[in-house]
Amino acid sequence: MGEQTPNVILLTTDQHRGDHLSIAGHPVIETPNLDDFVNRGAYFPNAYTEIPSTTGARRCLLAGQCSYTCGLVGYSSVEWFGANTIAKLLSDHGYHTLNVGFRNLHPRRKLYGFHNVVCHEHREGVDDYIDWLREKLGPGFSGREHGIDSNAWLARPWHLDERYHPTVWTTNTALDLIRRRDPTKPFFIWVSYHRPHSPYDPPKFFWDMYIDRELPDIPIGDWSRHHAVDNPPDRNAWRGDLTPEQNQRMRAAYMGLITHIDYEIGRMMENLGKMGLRDNSLMIMTADHGDMMGDHHLHRKTYAYEGSARIPFLVRYPGGMDMPTGTFNQVVGLQDVTPTILDALGIEAPDTVTGKSIFDAIRGGPWREYIHGEHSPCYSAEEAMHYLTDGEEKYIYYPSSGNERLFDIRDDRRELYDLAADPKHKDRIALWRNRLIERLAAREDGFSDGDRLLTKETWSPVVEENIGS
Repeated sequence: MGEQTPNVILLTTDQHRGDHLSIAGHPVIETPNLDDFVNRGAYFPNAYTEIPSTTGARRCLLAGQCSYTCGLVGYSSVEWFGANTIAKLLSDHGYHTLNVGFRNLHPRRKLYGFHNVVCHEHREGVDDYIDWLREKLGPGFSGREHGIDSNAWLARPWHLDERYHPTVWTTNTALDLIRRRDPTKPFFIWVSYHRPHSPYDPPKFFWDMYIDRELPDIPIGDWSRHHAVDNPPDRNAWRGDLTPEQNQRMRAAYMGLITHIDYEIGRMMENLGKMGLRDNSLMIMTADHGDMMGDHHLHRKTYAYEGSARIPFLVRYPGGMDMPTGTFNQVVGLQDVTPTILDALGIEAPDTVTGKSIFDAIRGGPWREYIHGEHSPCYSAEEAMHYLTDGEEKYIYYPSSGNERLFDIRDDRRELYDLAADPKHKDRIALWRNRLIERLAAREDGFSDGDRLLTKETWSPVVEENIGS
């Protein structure tokens, strides 16, 4: 890899759909800086989150663990006691470890192995962005004066100068931390952008890029009619239909936020180049989960469907790493980030890691057949689920009802047609069902008895026996 020890830059976005990259084939969105990673790295179009909500997904990311092992199978604001975070492991191996942006870990200022943390947490007293904004503009400012909250489908342009947007602040703060790092050590920085998570509020330039564009039609599956509730959805609704005008604003703003982040990543890379750091840094970009954006009459996340569960996953190699470049179709997850970083640095992964280094896939070595994801009841018990996918098919099991779905995502990536009730696919359903039966039987938490899948009306997101491990 060369004589210099590489730096590591982990870039994450929040609630970023895997199909919302131009390299993913999206017909409208522009992400030129992220697309360029593939020219000196790898793109994985079949990347999925093990837990499609923020806190659990970030445990998988930072510990290299699957959902059950990380101790959280849904959303909960509980303290995490995992010892072997990637920050702790790299700190132990001589790295200066830095973190800036949205974390949604609890307690919110707990370091979790990082030497320096600068937070954007949407909470008084633990949000360094809000403190900075008030220093610049005066008391009372929070960035939410535009009237949109953090889970609404409402959308409008950012109301302040672009330089005050949290996406710009995150880039500036990251660059400042890098400039002020310990110069005697390599560094690891996790740069965590809160957007494109709502509020959907891109700066006007990026709003204007999409607001008048003809956007792809919204997929509505033959199985999803029951989510088209009659009453107009409230601003934080998890399901229901918006007007065409509301959908256009929401989706255009969401795309604008993603392109804004892409431009900011480009600006970061330009500055890293000026500092002589870009070409000696391993860069990984991914997200915690997606956003349904009205697909199948659904909003927000926590679902197994593509809009919620599929995520971006790109890697840019450091100088001196001689690896194949391009697109790789193996199915990967957030648990693979930590072992990938450790592999690149020649550090042995601890036994607590369940993920795999994506360099094994890139080299053409043995790889997993499929990945498992899940989420405990959140907005509704009916959508709490377990899912399995190999990037070609997706099987979903709903414990509250015992229902199943099967999608052929090779030819139906929009998941318009549920094949579970079709007798022609009974063997495929049985294959996937038996895989899930075997996997969940090993957990002994009431989803499988080893012979069949069991129903459960409700369950906690917290895996109690894993807390403290």
